[in-house]
Amino acid sequence: MSGAPETAATEYAAAGVDLARADAAKARIAQAVAGTRTPLSLGAVGAFGGMVRVPDGMRRPVLVMSTDGVGTKVLVALQAGRYDTVGEDLVNHSVNDILVHGATPIAFMDYVAGAGLGVEELAAIVEGVARGCRRHRMALAGGETAQMPGLYQPGHFDLAGTIVGVVDEDAALHGERIVAGDVLLACASTGLHTNGYTLARRVLFDRMRLALDARLPESGQTVADALLAVHRSYAAAVAPVLPRVHGIAHITGGGIAGNLARILPPGTAATVDARSWDLPPLFRVLQQGGALSTGEMREVFNLGVGLVVVLPPDAVDAARESAAADGVTTWPMGEIVRGEQTVAFSPA
Repeated sequence: MSGAPETAATEYAAAGVDLARADAAKARIAQAVAGTRTPLSLGAVGAFGGMVRVPDGMRRPVLVMSTDGVGTKVLVALQAGRYDTVGEDLVNHSVNDILVHGATPIAFMDYVAGAGLGVEELAAIVEGVARGCRRHRMALAGGETAQMPGLYQPGHFDLAGTIVGVVDEDAALHGERIVAGDVLLACASTGLHTNGYTLARRVLFDRMRLALDARLPESGQTVADALLAVHRSYAAAVAPVLPRVHGIAHITGGGIAGNLARILPPGTAATVDARSWDLPPLFRVLQQGGALSTGEMREVFNLGVGLVVVLPPDAVDAARESAAADGVTTWPMGEIVRGEQTVAFSPA
């Protein structure tokens, strides 16, 4: 009987799950998690559930929650052997998703599932998540790392997370404040962010036959650097002017039109001036290399726009100053007009 645990562990390792390696990874991960604790944190690191307090001083606090992943960007990370950025991508994407509603992030939980990942790879992924959480003064309240050989190919993984934020009910943004005459203020992206990677990989790797260390025309960036640029968070850029904001659209899957339409109230439409900005080099390479139509580009990619803030005209200057203070480039890209929840590009 004394040899049973060792035998079981050996058999489990032979089946593809190394408990000793998992324990070593958990120790590294626990250090990363501990570094994100905030005054709102409760309970112990490694408990079965994560706990955070709701901040004091709110009249009618509302929890805002979102769950998402980073899609096939993880395949680029695997190919490049870079594991420490996709976790930060995940956090920033999630922060933006609740920023759309005016919420402040207070807690995050991650889920890493894969097969045959080493201690360094697992730790790097979660340390990227922790770095994103620390930047937003948000607790990494818990999570899960699951080794699932048979479901995943050896060395492959997927990454997802859930964010919890809070906003006073009276301050929550739903888009109903948007009116004709409001300005669409574009906030520049750092690249593809976390959407469109299936098509981007097809164009760059399959059609153009580019290697990760190849230099992209115009920008001089390597393919790896361009594709793994961290998804930008807009929390610091937008938070100072939130009381004057009428609506926000996070430009993710579905592009500018698909996401902007989600926040338009009845009786309004949006007109986007396609001449108000130039496509960044990466997007031009993708369109030319893949022979993609303008319509497909607009449906799949953010085209260099990570966030659209809808504001009254007299709030635009303050919003641009706030964004510039955080290093975010902005420009007026259109306006709200009367219509029925449609988004049109001009010229079409």
